[in-house]
Amino acid sequence: MARESCNLDKDEAEILKPSSSSSSPSPSPSPSPSPPPPPPSVCVNPPPELPVPETPESFGHAAVADSGATVSQAPPPLRLVNRCSSCRKRVGLTGFRCRCGDLFCASHRYSDTHDCSFDYKAAGREQIAKANPLVRAAKVIKI
Repeated sequence: MARESCNLDKDEAEILKPSSSSSSPSPSPSPSPSPPPPPPSVCVNPPPELPVPETPESFGHAAVADSGATVSQAPPPLRLVNRCSSCRKRVGLTGFRCRCGDLFCASHRYSDTHDCSFDYKAAGREQIAKANPLVRAAKVIKI
């Protein structure tokens, strides 16, 4: 079961706090004392630890010192292609992203109109298997 963070209001925290000696126990006997309420469970999620990538800075300085030339900048990031993968027509905002991962125009958006590499049959089988788990009864021991 996943741990959840529990937040208590100020009033709830005071109610759930064990009372100090300010209240005296009542001398009247009760026929059946009610059990004390269970202690409150305070759940706190620890902050997730992020892995720190190790970047050795000595490699960059050594490359500059060894080659004597300046280190070239990384190439600019690739732009998203706004063209149909089949006919190369510009699609802009009206493009359709297929399950195979490519972008298509309105006429090539269906899997039968382009060479789709996504296996719909296997995906359907997997989805049905997840939705309908196999239930088997326990074996009956023969007497």
